[in-house]
Amino acid sequence: MNTLSFFNPRFTSDLFDVIDRNFNDYGYGENGKSAMPRVDVSEKKDSYVLEMELPGYTENDVELDLKDRVLTISSKLKDAKKAEKEEKKEAAESVYLIKERRNTTFSRSFTMPEDIDQEKVTAAFKNGLLTVVIPRKAEAQTKRIMISVA
Repeated sequence: MNTLSFFNPRFTSDLFDVIDRNFNDYGYGENGKSAMPRVDVSEKKDSYVLEMELPGYTENDVELDLKDRVLTISSKLKDAKKAEKEEKKEAAESVYLIKERRNTTFSRSFTMPEDIDQEKVTAAFKNGLLTVVIPRKAEAQTKRIMISVA
């Protein structure tokens, strides 16, 4: 049985996984700068397809890493001092009446099934939608061995 799951090295209990999934969506992490983007994962006959909505990001803002069947999707960390200078410059030029948008960072990891072909993974980014296609290896066929008479 092949399964795809969220990778969480800190806890192995299902209870903690449920808490992690539900409460990460509400708040922001450190300094209000972390949010978890939503992900859809589908299984096809020959591949797994992962789609993540990333409005406001470009392909240059996102990193994908696959190691030991753990796929990690994260935003590149921008230089905090540079971002702070930009915010101060903006504040000097204008005064916000409402400011709801934030510069956010994120990191999501998924433990992939054993039947993936790590060498053929592809990713595309279009209109704020990241699509990762993870091909499956062909199933090993049973080989019948003939017994010879000695």
